[in-house]
Amino acid sequence: MAKTVLVTGASAGIGKATAILLAQNGYNVYGAARRTEKLQELKNYGIKTIALDVTKDESITACVEQIFKEAGSIDILINNAGFGSYGAIENVTMQDAKYQLEVNVFGAMRLTQLVLPKMRQNKYGKIVNISSVGGKIAFPFGGWYHASKFAIEALSDAMRVEVKEFGIDVIVIEPGGTKSEWGDIAVESLMRVSGHTAYGTLVTAFQKSFTKMAGNVPEPIVIAELIKKGIEARKPKTRYVGGYMAKPMLFLRKILSDKMLERLIMSQVK
Repeated sequence: MAKTVLVTGASAGIGKATAILLAQNGYNVYGAARRTEKLQELKNYGIKTIALDVTKDESITACVEQIFKEAGSIDILINNAGFGSYGAIENVTMQDAKYQLEVNVFGAMRLTQLVLPKMRQNKYGKIVNISSVGGKIAFPFGGWYHASKFAIEALSDAMRVEVKEFGIDVIVIEPGGTKSEWGDIAVESLMRVSGHTAYGTLVTAFQKSFTKMAGNVPEPIVIAELIKKGIEARKPKTRYVGGYMAKPMLFLRKILSDKMLERLIMSQVK
């Protein structure tokens, strides 16, 4: 019997590519997003679309209950919904900071809370949390985004041990750069929040660096294939890494001191 998968943030980028890839490989896929009008294309692949706003508990609950009613359970949860709120920490409002954590952390963990009981009952489940290279390395002007991804890493590590005895795997995906709306949203946020402040000169340098990098990033199918590899492995790794500069950056994080890594990062934006 086909495994039922819920992919959040399925309207674009990694989420969309993952939903399509898994549907093409025999999974029963639900693609969820806040912008349901952007999910229409997924129906061509036999994907069931569902409205989901991960900042609203009633929306999260309704989404899970609908899938339970139709499919019986959610065997694989792919927590992909997220965005990057960029700007100097001094400039980002507390309202925007809280919203960043609501989307990237609390929404994902609330969904996880709701699917775990049936996974335990079935003695089977996969929780896939989409983190980032930015869950291990923090870059200037991404403080709140990085805080959200560092949190996902920690929560995943704690949960992995908690649920192992029930036949449930927790898998972290750490993408580097990939083609998606994420970069455009992050740059727009950065320029709007801090482009005309005391940080303006450095912000402009970062914006140019972002734009230059955008031409080298791979398509999101690269990450979708990593996710598929993880959920199909008999003994999945705790982390899968892919995308532009992901493996080199994480290697440098391991071998360089904090100050050496900072100098390396800043050398790329001057």
